[in-house]
Amino acid sequence: MPDPTLDIPGSEGLATRGSNQAGMRAHNERLVLSLVRQGGELSKTDIAQMTGLSAQTVSVIMRGLEAEGLLVKGEPIRGRIGQPSVPMSLNGDGAFFFGLKIGRRSVDLALVDFLGNIRGFRRQVWSYPTPDAVLDFVEKALPILKGELPKKLQSRIVGLGVAMPFQLWSWIEHVGAPQHEMDAWRVRDIQSELAALTGIGVHVQNDATAACGAELVFGTGERPKDFLYFYLAYFIGGGLVLNGRLYTGRSGNAAGMGPMPVPTNSGEPRRLIEVASMSVLARDLEKAGEDARQLWETPDWTVKNSEVLDRWLTEAANGLAHASLSATTLLELHSILIDGWVPSEVRAEITRRTHDAFHKLDLSGIEPPVIREGTVGPQARVLGAAAIPLAMRYLTETGVS
Repeated sequence: MPDPTLDIPGSEGLATRGSNQAGMRAHNERLVLSLVRQGGELSKTDIAQMTGLSAQTVSVIMRGLEAEGLLVKGEPIRGRIGQPSVPMSLNGDGAFFFGLKIGRRSVDLALVDFLGNIRGFRRQVWSYPTPDAVLDFVEKALPILKGELPKKLQSRIVGLGVAMPFQLWSWIEHVGAPQHEMDAWRVRDIQSELAALTGIGVHVQNDATAACGAELVFGTGERPKDFLYFYLAYFIGGGLVLNGRLYTGRSGNAAGMGPMPVPTNSGEPRRLIEVASMSVLARDLEKAGEDARQLWETPDWTVKNSEVLDRWLTEAANGLAHASLSATTLLELHSILIDGWVPSEVRAEITRRTHDAFHKLDLSGIEPPVIREGTVGPQARVLGAAAIPLAMRYLTETGVS
């Protein structure tokens, strides 16, 4: 029998064989929701063929998910032999999730629905993050966003995901923050403090890994089975998907590509973080007399000094190309995806330059990956944060390994 998952983009990583045992019902419900999320609209017959579950079992599961408000019926498809096929799709009002992005220059809080749409958003720009500043922001912003939902839907808020750089006290020389204030991150348990403050479950993940998770859960177009993901922000970050699953590694910081040494035009190797981070662009703009604060206020920033921007794009692309080659040599990746807190035209240009720089390298013995733009965009980190409780509660085989 042909693999029934091949027509579903990105479903290669799903464990698509269901079970008819009563004890596996929760797993089967998550499996159905995962397939519908990736397929868009699927009928009971589609699900039964993909999973191997009996038609009766699938019917019971999908009726239950519809009763819970997680699935909605589409228009019947007529013209085939037998009863009309009724496709089912996800209900955007089925569940809601808070996503909190803690960054070195800003903090974002979003209320995200079951489809990945941002229903409410708050943002604050700062010079550097402290635990107290984060807690104060959440204490003020979260009730406002919750209040923007109709009361009947507020009970459907499932949890809070947090996307933040690990070891925030590191690289202080690049951030310009007082060491003693950043050292607070060493001893504070932000996960427990946020849980006590909000009264809901809290889950924490590295910010670039979370952005990669947003691409996996909410991304559009082809979802390759294995890909490396770069997110351009104050510091360059990365995420990794292997066999359709988000891989976080032993400490949760797998594919944190910033420390990777890469060649430079000067001949001296430097860490990727020192050539491909937006902090490098900000520093060079300020040296040239241009105010760089706008870079952190909106992803639709513009740069007056085109020479500085061009130099950063070239150096960043060269660094990304070398890092991509190293990763591909080790992992045989299908794709390299590039996204970030940047205007769409900047993302397109740095992706193009990375592709060109990569193909100028010695690729002997390498099957070149596809190098393309990510599809989620600047809000990938906060959406990725919201995707953490979503995946833990409602998806299967798209979590961590």
